[in-house]
Amino acid sequence: MTDTRKTSKRPKSKVGIAERFRLNSFFAGIGGFDFGFQQAGCDPVFHCEISTYCRSVLERHWPGVPVAEDVNKVDASQLPAADIWCGGFPCQDVSVARGSKGRAGLKGKNTGLFYPFMKLVGEARPNVLLLENVTGLLNSHKGRDFLTVVKTLTEMGYGVAWRVFNTRYFGAPQSRPRVYICAWLGDVSSAVASLYQAEGMHKPEDKRAGFLAPHRCETTGAVVPEVSYCLAATSGRHTGTDWSRSYVSYANRVRRLTPAECEGLQGFPLGWSVPSKNFRLQVEDIDTLRYHALGNAVSTPVVKWVAGRIVSRLLSEAAKAPALSRDLLGDAAGDLLKETYREFVLNSLRSQQLSVLANEAEKADYEVKWKSGGFATGDIICDASSSPAPFAPIPSRFIDVVEKREVADHYFLSPNAAEGILRRVSGQNRVLFGPLQEALVRLAAKASPRKDSPAAKHPSRHSDSANPNQAAA
Repeated sequence: MTDTRKTSKRPKSKVGIAERFRLNSFFAGIGGFDFGFQQAGCDPVFHCEISTYCRSVLERHWPGVPVAEDVNKVDASQLPAADIWCGGFPCQDVSVARGSKGRAGLKGKNTGLFYPFMKLVGEARPNVLLLENVTGLLNSHKGRDFLTVVKTLTEMGYGVAWRVFNTRYFGAPQSRPRVYICAWLGDVSSAVASLYQAEGMHKPEDKRAGFLAPHRCETTGAVVPEVSYCLAATSGRHTGTDWSRSYVSYANRVRRLTPAECEGLQGFPLGWSVPSKNFRLQVEDIDTLRYHALGNAVSTPVVKWVAGRIVSRLLSEAAKAPALSRDLLGDAAGDLLKETYREFVLNSLRSQQLSVLANEAEKADYEVKWKSGGFATGDIICDASSSPAPFAPIPSRFIDVVEKREVADHYFLSPNAAEGILRRVSGQNRVLFGPLQEALVRLAAKASPRKDSPAAKHPSRHSDSANPNQAAA
């Protein structure tokens, strides 16, 4: 790879009158960050991705862009110069979905790849960094892992901001809360401006309604709620967490989502996750890989929204303002946001010293309970409750991404599978979307009956209210 970092001046390209910035993408997956940033006026110039399948998808969309396989083997001196670096470093070791398996956090072999990535950041010192991960990062190891993430960045001289966003408010009908972290070299104001709006915050009401309101496709008869549950990186088949999975219901049939529908829920164009022609596998095997890649992907509408704010900031004179003082303390931290980011103050901004937190975190029983938004600079970190939505939420409906064509039989559940779903959901004391419950009961009636079958016990049972755990996302 050619060394393009011989000068501190970054190369720039022009498209019309708009300047286009350059992007280095790590843990790139199938290019969710890249697609979002590209729509905001950035050109991907480097990818790092370990999955052979995902690299094939990246190659199809960005032929000629160099791709590294292992972040541990990347040489910072050989990376293309880029204004912005992005990455959704692996979430497996901080995800609450691990349940009884426990969470290794930043000590895990997957999420622990944060460290070699940060080594590259420290050596190359890109101007802007955007990261994404599951919200479990905020409480992994009693909040210590997130403290490590923020402290690592501030010690490198970055101003850091974070905020939990939910995809459902950005134009893709999937309830997918994720924490986004923006780091800006020497400039916490720009980091904050990338995630927060001067207009304030929109506070969504009645979050449960989207999981209950039925929408029907007049062409196919398919019925789904307004909002899908969060996509998981699985094969798309039913599992023991059926109550938090999305299915498509018909009068007496039920099916899992197709890969095309999953693309729509993540904001990708139709067919985006299909690999290059050189990738040889049977269709059903590729389906499994598509489900896994899409479940791991970042939601492109959220990235596009943040990327647009980053690009605007890079183009503005405000981005060239002097960096904030590193000795920012106490009430002065609130003053930083009082004029343009007043929501922080109104939501009881909490200011702490990172060095004090780090010392306290050495105690075995100490827990840092992070709020859903905040910023950090120097030795100061401030957080507050934050809205998961932009000031003007972008509406979307699950039914609009449901396929209008005939779907292959292998996507539909068997009577025995339907009976199993009902049994597991009943055993977990959960409830299902009403039309789904009714369709499963009708389908399960064709299976060999069991004495403990929920279909036999509750022939017409359905929910008219959501379980609180369902609506929390």
